[in-house]
Amino acid sequence: MSDNKDNKKKGFFSRIFGGSSTPEEAKNEVISPKESSEIPTKSSLSKMKKADIVNVAKENGLDLDISLTKANLLEAWDLHFNQSSPSAVDDAATAMAEAAAEVPIEEETPAEEKVPAEETPAEEAPAEEAAAEETPTLDTGDTAWMIVATILVIVMAIPGLALFYGGLVRSKNMLSVLMQVFVTFSLMSVLWVVYGYSLAFTEGPYNTFIGGLGAAFLGGITGDSVSGTIPEYVFVTFQLTFAALTPALIVGGFAERVKFSGMLAFLALWVTTVYLPICHMVWGGGLISSWGAIDFAGGTVVHINAGVAALVLALGIGKRIGYGKEVMAPHNMPMTMIGASLLWAGWFGFNVGSELAADGTAGLVMINTQAATAAAVLGWITMEWVARGKPSMLGGASGAISGLVAITPACAVVGPVGAIILGIVASIIAYWACTSLKKVLGYDDSLDVFGIHGVAGIVGAVGLAILMAPQFGGVGYDDGVTMMSQFMVQAKSVGFTILWCGVISFVLYKIVDATIGLRVSEEDERAGLDTTSHGETAYHS
Repeated sequence: MSDNKDNKKKGFFSRIFGGSSTPEEAKNEVISPKESSEIPTKSSLSKMKKADIVNVAKENGLDLDISLTKANLLEAWDLHFNQSSPSAVDDAATAMAEAAAEVPIEEETPAEEKVPAEETPAEEAPAEEAAAEETPTLDTGDTAWMIVATILVIVMAIPGLALFYGGLVRSKNMLSVLMQVFVTFSLMSVLWVVYGYSLAFTEGPYNTFIGGLGAAFLGGITGDSVSGTIPEYVFVTFQLTFAALTPALIVGGFAERVKFSGMLAFLALWVTTVYLPICHMVWGGGLISSWGAIDFAGGTVVHINAGVAALVLALGIGKRIGYGKEVMAPHNMPMTMIGASLLWAGWFGFNVGSELAADGTAGLVMINTQAATAAAVLGWITMEWVARGKPSMLGGASGAISGLVAITPACAVVGPVGAIILGIVASIIAYWACTSLKKVLGYDDSLDVFGIHGVAGIVGAVGLAILMAPQFGGVGYDDGVTMMSQFMVQAKSVGFTILWCGVISFVLYKIVDATIGLRVSEEDERAGLDTTSHGETAYHS
């Protein structure tokens, strides 16, 4: 048995090295006239095509068979020039021999009778795919899509979210809300480059909760850096949009009564102490991911986080002057509808882009996003129709956002039917939160950030555990995972996020309110923040 294996190993290496019977002989054979310092490394060769690898090998005195797979060519190079440690070489040799043992060795044929590698792509495909997994390779299709997805999320925030919020406030505060969203998005973009990306996606001494500063100011990242199949800079920018959008959502919780300076200070501290740790714990290999929690595109990281923070600030700052006594209806519903539509369209970048590739899963995410959103619109206006006698445009827009929020964590694990169910359920519960729950608790969340983003985010995060079951068209569970166990993990991750965000947001509110102050004066609030904070007005008669 062992003799047979050794013979197969010997025959395999003779095919690679053209005469050397064993890797030991190949390692000891010196046929290259070049100094070792001049010999290219395996990693540099991995970026070349097969034919180029063979040519470079010949220039260095090593004859390789082009009919071999790229992975085997690279291993042969590594073995011959002993660029790995002895143990690594032995391990590689054994692995290659075992792989060869699975494939019958064909008799040598004359060179003119050999089939060129280009004519047998089917035989080389599996090994080529394995090599691609070992060495990150840029995919131009994935890259192009991710650039588009990133731009879609930017459009979703500015102008989408800005217009959605702007139409919902009174005309005297229109520009202030636009300014708050616009500048918040800008500030967070800079902080992400300075330290945000590093703390979220690198390892650090406290890796369970937060990353390190090894990539601060994006140090170590170049135009050649690859993350998966896309440039790392593209990945950085895509994740930047999430970090910039999340605090911008919080603006709706204290709209029409917050100091511009206090708001910026609070949100800068908040993204550092709340968003970045939760992002790392979910997507950066930290605590929550170790539990097996699923949050594909940000139900926990983005929406529950933003919703809870908005609730804390709404309770802390207090109600708007005249709340419950004066009419505070949206001043421009067409603008809100346009903003909601831009959010809907841009959300495909948010959700589908989170796959980080243009593949089958991206297609599943796409249909789920559309189905859940449309179902939520119908669910919300039906509830409104029954309760108030008439469906409203505000209800339709609110329903759409609740559906988008709910499907965000679940979009890659549920099926289209499950997405429709999730959208309907989320819209009904969010409607209840924005009406009944809000009255019971007595808080003034100006634009219902908690009711829509927080509550619908919770519904999506825990609901996916049920709807990912195959009977609902979902992808099913990993080995050893049941519906109940996944549900408990999701509930645990939601509870942890609420606690982390709630406590820290309250502490930050107290600090900023005691130093800079968060609420404007009564006089400024009555006059409107457009003129008192920014010296301009949205409309002129």
